[in-house]
Amino acid sequence: MEKSIFTQEYSIMLRLLKETRKRLKVSQVDLAERLGQSQSFVSKCERGERRMDVIQLRTVCHALGTTLPDFVKALETRLKQSGNKKSRR
Repeated sequence: MEKSIFTQEYSIMLRLLKETRKRLKVSQVDLAERLGQSQSFVSKCERGERRMDVIQLRTVCHALGTTLPDFVKALETRLKQSGNKKSRR
């Protein structure tokens, strides 16, 4: 099993996270403030330079005003649409 950060699935998750943030009209600065982090922390998470675990993802979802189950449901839909390939980015 390869590290998830190098999979297409992880890349899709990061795109969805960024799209969700933008759709909810939350800037990286706003999200960082809500998380008690720096804007560069949010940027690194969105670019995949910093790996997030499920608890961190849950915290980000709550800071955005959504829930982890809703985010995962959208992610599953997106993964099915992509053909769920496991190639590298």
